[in-house]
Amino acid sequence: MTAVPERSVELKPDPAIGFSGIQASRQCGAPSCKIASHIPTGAPAMAEPRPSIADKRRSFRRMHEAGCFIIPNPWDVGSARYLQGLGFKALASTSSGFAWSQGHADNTISREMALGHLREMVAATDVPLNADFESGFARDAAGVAESVRLAVETGVAGLSIEDSTGVAARPLFEIDEAVQRMRAARIAIDRSGADTLLVGRAECFLVGRPDLDETIARLQAYANAGADCLYAPGLRTPQQIAAVVAALAPKPVNLLVGSASALTLQAIAELGVRRVSVGGALARSAWGGFIRAAKLLAEKGQFDGFADAAPGAELNSFFGADLGQRGGA
Repeated sequence: MTAVPERSVELKPDPAIGFSGIQASRQCGAPSCKIASHIPTGAPAMAEPRPSIADKRRSFRRMHEAGCFIIPNPWDVGSARYLQGLGFKALASTSSGFAWSQGHADNTISREMALGHLREMVAATDVPLNADFESGFARDAAGVAESVRLAVETGVAGLSIEDSTGVAARPLFEIDEAVQRMRAARIAIDRSGADTLLVGRAECFLVGRPDLDETIARLQAYANAGADCLYAPGLRTPQQIAAVVAALAPKPVNLLVGSASALTLQAIAELGVRRVSVGGALARSAWGGFIRAAKLLAEKGQFDGFADAAPGAELNSFFGADLGQRGGA
């Protein structure tokens, strides 16, 4: 890989696409670089007309034009509403978080389960939702096209298609086949007439093939096949991230930060990343608290695990006000 030159970026908070709540400008290393940081403000103070599906899709596409934003991953309606209440302007589903909530391992839910989940999440939220749509719930391009058609009908503002096969001996689709699948997804979206964002995912780092050159080649092929945004989960170093961003410019890049990291949003923005998702990390964090408390009960008969539990009054206050904003729906 050739060295990636240093670059400066200019990020400006946009009320239409940035964080809501209390806004604060924070200077970063690049000239004139500002990132909107947010302070949780709870449920929205005033009820407003709910945006249409078309409104959400237009807003989501604008978010990918400039700046850097966090797109957190809720796993059910409650977690989605809470994240929206914190001011996040877009959300993404998590296949793993949803699967665990249904008593499944990741990548084992059915297409019907996934579609039902997406319909519920879209109906419950007022911000764009990006679907973690796994590998399209199909082996061939025609099957991917049909799955994507059904996903678009749920009202999602974006959806991702992975190139992983789920087969250990052959973890990734060959690149020609993967491109056909991505192109089929693009055609299905275009035929629907919906302005749904297509995210192309290269799973190399997650399936034991951490080859940066192969990852970039796959992402470039997916971009040429019609993907609007590119995503390679598993990138960790600034050098890897900067190389991917440079190779795919001007297409936006999604970065996964699914564990504790020394990288900050400010540093990630300076690398040119457009959006940052967290995958199943929030769901795993919730499960972590649950498991620790449950094991103390089961193994020691102790109740110390409840020490950091969220106060019921706080949750009731948030969700009571939030439900009122939805008209009691």
